[in-house]
Amino acid sequence: MTGEGEVLVRWRGRAEIERLVDLYRTSGMGRKEFCRSRGLGLSTLNRHLKQQTRQSVTEDIKPHRLVAVEVMSAKDVEPAGALTVLLSNRRRVEVHRGFDEETLARLLTVLERL
Repeated sequence: MTGEGEVLVRWRGRAEIERLVDLYRTSGMGRKEFCRSRGLGLSTLNRHLKQQTRQSVTEDIKPHRLVAVEVMSAKDVEPAGALTVLLSNRRRVEVHRGFDEETLARLLTVLERL
């Protein structure tokens, strides 16, 4: 028996819950208010919102890719210049004047394996 302040929650399939989560996002309502109006458990809505957020973040992450670069001799580089590569994981690789081609080639080989 349900009291006056209680909400009867029924079982829903995954597709229906995903539809309700999408509807919630466009409703402009608060979570509790939306769940109460639809007979949806607040924990169910929260769980699926979290899953969708995690999924969209995962889809936005692209695999690391190396791009071709031209290796120039030290005389072609401006005196104050250095080559800096910023990787998507916030790591930085810097190559200063005098860095030889063989070492750069070894570095690139290691980076390609990551």
